[in-house]
Amino acid sequence: MKVDVAILNGQVFNSFTKRFEKKHVSIIGDKFYYISPDEFERLEVQEVVDATNQYIVPGLIDIHMHIESSMTSPAIFSGAALAHGVTTVVADAHEIANVCGMEGLEAFFSQPSVMDIFYAIPSSVPSTTPELETTGGYIGVEEVKQLLQHPKVIALGEAMNFNGIVNEPDSLIRQIIRAVQKERPFMPLEAHIPRVSSLDLAKFLYAGLTADHTHQTPESIYEKITNGMFLELQKKSITPENIRVIVENNFYEYVAFVTDDVMADDLLDGHLNALVQLAISCGMPAEQALYCTTYTPARRMGFQDRGAIVSGFKADFLLLNDVESVEIAAVYKDGKLIHERGNEIQYPDEKPHFPRHFYESVQCRALTAKDLRIQVKASEKAIVNVIQIAQVGTFTEHVQREVAVVDGYLDWENSGLALIVVMERYGKTGDIAYGFVENALVEKGAVATTWAHDHHNVMVMGTCAEDILVAQKQLVDMQGGYVVTQDGNVRAVCPLPVGGIISDAPIQELGAQLKEVRQAMVALGYRNSNEIMSFSTLSLPVSPVIKITDKGMMNVRSQMMIPLVEGERN
Repeated sequence: MKVDVAILNGQVFNSFTKRFEKKHVSIIGDKFYYISPDEFERLEVQEVVDATNQYIVPGLIDIHMHIESSMTSPAIFSGAALAHGVTTVVADAHEIANVCGMEGLEAFFSQPSVMDIFYAIPSSVPSTTPELETTGGYIGVEEVKQLLQHPKVIALGEAMNFNGIVNEPDSLIRQIIRAVQKERPFMPLEAHIPRVSSLDLAKFLYAGLTADHTHQTPESIYEKITNGMFLELQKKSITPENIRVIVENNFYEYVAFVTDDVMADDLLDGHLNALVQLAISCGMPAEQALYCTTYTPARRMGFQDRGAIVSGFKADFLLLNDVESVEIAAVYKDGKLIHERGNEIQYPDEKPHFPRHFYESVQCRALTAKDLRIQVKASEKAIVNVIQIAQVGTFTEHVQREVAVVDGYLDWENSGLALIVVMERYGKTGDIAYGFVENALVEKGAVATTWAHDHHNVMVMGTCAEDILVAQKQLVDMQGGYVVTQDGNVRAVCPLPVGGIISDAPIQELGAQLKEVRQAMVALGYRNSNEIMSFSTLSLPVSPVIKITDKGMMNVRSQMMIPLVEGERN
């Protein structure tokens, strides 16, 4: 019998015993053929790879992630993530859907990639309702029914609208869930369930939503898993105390590691492989950490052809020099060598293709100095509502602060707070909303972006009116991205001209630009475990506790609007 490739003398990861065993692995075409501790005497081998002193593990599988979080296209992302050992992803492309609707999804679906990219239907476009945030695209029940017929669609993406799920049986999200359950009754239904427990958690489960990827605590891990929920742990949930709960309760079968959001600059250094290493450093046995990035995610998504090194499964695998540090020597996809340690990332020969109008999506006027003068009824001081940023994660708190009033206008530039402005940018309403942010910028300056989850309107925050105006103008002129200004000058830019959220540049170039933006934000005093994601989710009205859209500041749980000045209407 002829086989194409034989990997000899390696320590092969057995997903069923969760142990490494010295074996030989043979491959025919794109599948594993025969795995044995014995020599391949009856096989005619075309190519031999000696894996002495190396470990052979299945390709990594990321079942909850957003390609747009890396600010790049599927084609470019494929090459970058493959270099880090990721061979399969399930992408929820709700960012491009929020900007460009079904046309945006089709543009993603049609992109070529070496990696296997499957998709989850964006269930929350918009994340709340059109009355609470303006988006460029919309995904309703009819659009969902169309997407259910697509061969790349294998799951329902994260259902986010808390009120719609818990309190409104006939809400759009509940209609979408019922439509999926009718058409594809065994399809995995994913959810976004932050700080939800007890009866409300039961309501999510009763609706059919059986997985959560949000920020977890030891208590939430135990409650959710023991109530039947599958957990997808992203970086901020991989802590010693959380891993301890999983290890002590042998919860490995109910957990997978996912990236959710990996910024372009971080993608230069790692992807899902970095989370395996982090989990090991937090106390999870290496074999279990690998299991939770290969076999459990494959099973969660219903894959019957990957996640283990056995006959008949896809020959997606890695050669590791060291397990504890997850040092990748080589990456194989469909039985072919795709990347070797030290080599450059492989990109498509041509730039990814997007429709021309995707590059002209920011339809927004320039801010003026008058826009930033906020008139109030109070004569000396006013109580304002404030979004308070945490130093870890994306959750916020609602606080109130006193701001001086000068000649009938808020003296916000001397308040110790940052003014945040969100402008509708799809040419629909022209709405502008205002808020205040605490623990944001210490120095005088501003940050602006269209990468503002999930509605992706123009969002600019600053402590100086001049810097806000310069940042917003630069952002609109370059048709989206990230801008940091200080002393009236642009300090850093990261252009994202495709829909205002994606670059078509190579990852190295994009990552270097984003790193400069991050450093410029830090120089202004922004402090968070992920500065980019922290700022970009100040506009996400499904992430606790208080966020802002083009309609105004909002209590995420109640979905009630919060006035800028207490006692005054916006």
